[in-house]
Amino acid sequence: MPLAPLTVVTGPNGSGKSNLYRALRLLAAGARGDLIAQVAREGGLSSVLWAGPEAGGSQGTVRKGPIAVQLGFSSDELGYLVDLGIPQVDQGSFFARDPEIKREQVFAGAVAKPATLLIDRLRANTRVRDGRWVELDQQLAPWESIITDLADGDTAPELLTMRRTLNRWRFYDHFRVDLDAPARLPQVGTRSPVLSHDGATLAATWATIADAGHGDALDRAVDQAFPGSRVEVHVADGVFRLALRQPGILRPLQAAELSDGTLRYLLLCAALLPARPAPLLILNEPESSLHRELLPALANLIGVAAQQAQVIVVSHASELVDALESAARVELEKTSAGTRVHGQGFLDVPPWNWGRR
Repeated sequence: MPLAPLTVVTGPNGSGKSNLYRALRLLAAGARGDLIAQVAREGGLSSVLWAGPEAGGSQGTVRKGPIAVQLGFSSDELGYLVDLGIPQVDQGSFFARDPEIKREQVFAGAVAKPATLLIDRLRANTRVRDGRWVELDQQLAPWESIITDLADGDTAPELLTMRRTLNRWRFYDHFRVDLDAPARLPQVGTRSPVLSHDGATLAATWATIADAGHGDALDRAVDQAFPGSRVEVHVADGVFRLALRQPGILRPLQAAELSDGTLRYLLLCAALLPARPAPLLILNEPESSLHRELLPALANLIGVAAQQAQVIVVSHASELVDALESAARVELEKTSAGTRVHGQGFLDVPPWNWGRR
C-alpha cells in the first residue's frame, strides 16, 4: 500500500482496516524484541493467519502453500521484512503456539529484491553483504530477531537505524476516557516528549510541549474546537493535573470533570502535536466519542501534524475522511482472497521478493 505524507484508510466494516493497524503494530513490536509475545496476545499464529480459502478458492480447499504471516515495510533508506511460520516443536511443548521467525531481511531502498539485500536471515543462519556475502557465526533461535538479538558488529549501523525507526512509530487507538481513565487522574510527571499510549502522561506531555516552545499550536487547536477555552497544567510536589478553563465558567474544570469527547480531543492534541514528532503516526478511528461538530477541528489538527510527521488515519467516518482534503485516500475492499486496495491492480504493486524458506 503506497503511503503519502497524510494517508486516510477507509472502507466498510470487515474490509481489513483494523488488521492493517494491527499489522503495523506487529512490525513495530519487532524493534522491542516483543514480536512473538505480541502475536501471542493477538491470539496466537492461528488468529493472525488469513482464515479464508487459499488464493480465493472455495471453502474446503486444502492449503498447498507454506503457512506464513509475512510483514514488511520500506522507506526511502531501508526496508524490512519478516516471515513467521508454524513452530517445528513437539506439540506437547508449553510453547507450541509460539510462531517461529523463518526469514528476515533488511534491504536498501523501496523494493525488496536480491540486488538490494543488506542482511539476510534464513532460520538460524544470517549473512551480511559487505562487497560479498559473509556468513555470521552467531546462530539465532527461532524466537530471536536480527533487529534486537544479532550481536555481530558488522550489522550494527543498519540494524540500529531500523530499530530506532520502528521504536519511534506511534500508535493511538481508542484512548480510555472512562471515570478511572489514567488521563483523568493526577499523575506524577516528568518531561514527556510523546504521549503514552494509555494517555496517563497527558498533563506532563502538555507541559513538555509548552516548555519546548510549541504551546501556541496546542492553544490554537483547543480554541478552534472550544472557542475561548484554554488548557492549564497545575503542578504541586511533582504531581501534574490538567484543567480546561472555558468562557462563562468561574473556575477551570479538572480532567475528571470533562466530558468524554472533550477529554479525547485533548488527548489527540497532545498525541498529534508532540515536542518530538514521530516519523510515523498511526491513528485508529480517532473520531470515536467526538461530536460531529469537532470533526473539522480534528481534521485541521491532523493536517498540522502531517506537516511534521507521516500520518496514517484509519477511519470509516465519512465526514472526517471528506474533511481531510489533502490526504491520499486508500479504500479497502473485502474479496474472497482477502483485503484488496480498491482500484489497485497487480502491476500497481511493487514487485517485492520475499525469498524462499
